[in-house]
Amino acid sequence: MKKLSIMLSIWALLFTACSSSDKKEETIAKSDTTLLSETKSRDVDPITGKMMLVGNAKLGQPINIKFSVYNNADTAAKFCKWHTPFEGLMSKYLDVSLDDYTPVDYKGPMAKRVMPPPGDSYTTLKKGDSTSVDFNLNDAYTITKPGAYTIKYNSATISGIIVKDSLKINVSN
Repeated sequence: MKKLSIMLSIWALLFTACSSSDKKEETIAKSDTTLLSETKSRDVDPITGKMMLVGNAKLGQPINIKFSVYNNADTAAKFCKWHTPFEGLMSKYLDVSLDDYTPVDYKGPMAKRVMPPPGDSYTTLKKGDSTSVDFNLNDAYTITKPGAYTIKYNSATISGIIVKDSLKINVSN
């Protein structure tokens, strides 16, 4: 009888320990899920970009584009200058095409990189800050026909800059 009483006590102790452990894990899982859903509802792209035509776009003349980067985060954030106009003309970070989807050839250099980027490859923006740079599209792309062009930024995975909208320009004679 003593053995049965001891076994029942051990069983009760184990059952209590397991059930409270399960409850703790369940509580942790619920709080992780809540935190995740709260984070997702507050998600914003911390670093975003926008392109804008500066002046007019005419054949044989510079086609100047302003590339602006914004920090939308609640704290300082940084982006990599690689594959952006902030490093100059070192890679094909834009897809340029005519309205009929004919791609425009890239004629600039293609830098080879060692990963990960070194610290001096990054620019830090304070909370709510922005920075801009102008560049001439003709320095890297062969624009030989008048018409409507679409310019899309294609290097978000490298730079960390999200540019949601493409730039549409009309190039005239």
